[in-house]
Amino acid sequence: MKNPKNILISGASSGIGRALAASYSAPSVNLFLCGRDEKKLRETKFLCEALKANVSYEILDVCDESQVKNWIEKIEKNYPLDLVIANAGISAGTAGGPESFAQVKKIFSTNLDGVLNVIYPAIEKMRERKKGQIAIISSLAGMRGLPSSPAYSGSKAAVRVYGEALRGNLAPLGIEVNVVCPGYIKTPMTDVNEFPMPFLMSAEKCAAIIKRDLEKNKSRIAFPFPLYFVVWLAALLSTKITDPIFAKLPGKKGL
Repeated sequence: MKNPKNILISGASSGIGRALAASYSAPSVNLFLCGRDEKKLRETKFLCEALKANVSYEILDVCDESQVKNWIEKIEKNYPLDLVIANAGISAGTAGGPESFAQVKKIFSTNLDGVLNVIYPAIEKMRERKKGQIAIISSLAGMRGLPSSPAYSGSKAAVRVYGEALRGNLAPLGIEVNVVCPGYIKTPMTDVNEFPMPFLMSAEKCAAIIKRDLEKNKSRIAFPFPLYFVVWLAALLSTKITDPIFAKLPGKKGL
């Protein structure tokens, strides 16, 4: 969608969410942001207001279905949402040992349930208007399961496949759905990584790519291309070839 006016972004406290909020900031644009860290969310608000956007924010956890639904319904009364970006997500891996059950549940709750909690109240309203756009932030880790981060890979694979299927399901109703699969982006989430991150990209460049391709209504927005190609190829190859390679990847710190 070109020139959306009413935009909701979850996980806007920092990283990709903050960069996207800044990227869309302009006079006459209304931003609705949410996150769990009020101090950081206020910083995002001030940044976007300096760029002349109208900004409203809410402190909430996307895992809280009723709280998210009430917030979106309140927004929709006066500002029909043009674009909803389900960005909130967490990551943790296996450094120091296997993932705990509690860690796995927390990651899936945020990365999968949190996405559904954000997009569905918006979809209900967009169906009535026969217009709108939903962007789901997945990851290149969702293209092929990584032993170094099973829950993160699994949750991002789930939202990727779901979003790609939802695109065809909602297209006849006038609703655009796009799945975003970034590689390594410099954010607080990746700052804790103690291993090389090939093709590491700034959050600002990442946001620019996402915004450009959302305007084109591109189905899958995956980047950077060299890393996307490697992961795509690995998903096609036999696991007899790829399993020994992926097993040697360093683990990400656990929660």
